[in-house]
Amino acid sequence: EVQLVESGGGLVQAGGSLRLSCAASGFTFADYAIGWFRQAPGKEREGLSCISLSDGTIHYKDSVKGRFTISRENGKNTVYLQMNKLNSDDTAVYYCAADGPLWHGSSWSDLNPASYDWWGQGIQVTVSS
Repeated sequence: EVQLVESGGGLVQAGGSLRLSCAASGFTFADYAIGWFRQAPGKEREGLSCISLSDGTIHYKDSVKGRFTISRENGKNTVYLQMNKLNSDDTAVYYCAADGPLWHGSSWSDLNPASYDWWGQGIQVTVSS
């Protein structure tokens, strides 16, 4: 059974940083892609960044480039999202999601939530101004 568990959210002041973690289990880590998403109240879920765990390619939504960084730690089956220079517009519930298995060595750049089959439960990030 595929499981994704987010952690690291919370309350942070504007200008601060947070690192979210997505711990994955139930599948061969290197065969999948992981994406980070968020959903603010009254808004649609939006894709922020994704990584192919097969070949390491990374993709970002333009609006978070330079502030957010996605990374992985294979030994812990974990994907991270480092978020810097946070502002009130970043307040949302953040989710990680997985899709796969990918063809060996495949890249991945899809930030459409509908493309992902498995989702974590989400974690709240609140940025105070």
